[in-house]
Amino acid sequence: MDAVDRQIVELLRESGRRSNVEVARAMGLSEGAVRKRIDRLLADGLLHIRAVVDPAAAGYGTRAFIQLTVEIKRINDVGRRLAEMPEVRAVHALTGEHDLLVEVAAPSEGALLAFLRERVAPLEGVLSSRTSHVVSTFKAPHEWAPPAPAPPAVLVADDDPDFLEITRSMLASSGYRVRTASSGSAALQSLRAEGADLVVLDIMMNGILDGWNAGRLVREDPAVRDTPILVVSSITSSEYLGMMPTDDDHLIDGFLSKPVDPERFLKEVGRLVRR
Repeated sequence: MDAVDRQIVELLRESGRRSNVEVARAMGLSEGAVRKRIDRLLADGLLHIRAVVDPAAAGYGTRAFIQLTVEIKRINDVGRRLAEMPEVRAVHALTGEHDLLVEVAAPSEGALLAFLRERVAPLEGVLSSRTSHVVSTFKAPHEWAPPAPAPPAVLVADDDPDFLEITRSMLASSGYRVRTASSGSAALQSLRAEGADLVVLDIMMNGILDGWNAGRLVREDPAVRDTPILVVSSITSSEYLGMMPTDDDHLIDGFLSKPVDPERFLKEVGRLVRR
């Protein structure tokens, strides 16, 4: 799901009765574009449009969660039988102390007690139960929406503190999460510990080829070797250019010379992150 899909889902979550035209108007898109996206979301099983009944408004104001301990070989059978009962709103198989979690809606305390005694207790395989009454609900399942993905993480490695701060500020203003390092070894340690969607790497840091050597170690590490690397360096205008290896430029995915144009830099960062 991309950002457009999420916005469509949010609009339909607020009101499943919204027409495609209303959704399109709210988003500034064509009705056809919205219809195609909704059809795809439905076909992929990412979206289901259903009516939600309010149990209290329907006269079923007594709600409870029942935790059941069940014989292992009978968990599936008990779960399916519970799911067929009209009082049951949901059944979940669990790990841990209990095996099944059952959500029940009943018209009264007496009806709930009768359900436990007459419907649950006789089920073969049920060993014990624990019932918790629902006294209020702060968020219902139909109010849930997939959380927005975290912004891409960019790791910037450079021994120039001014460059680090300027780059950090520029990337953060563009919506990226940014971490910094001042040497190749520190960048490698940070990447292995927390990962990143892109590494922006200087070459001349703790040694003339410090960054280049760090890039080689990245490519040799199966856990992080697919991380894109963008080198931003002034080595091309220095006396050390001849020291750069010419047979392993496959280590990097992009190269920009300092001083770098901010617009070009952000464009290259976006290209590599999307890749």
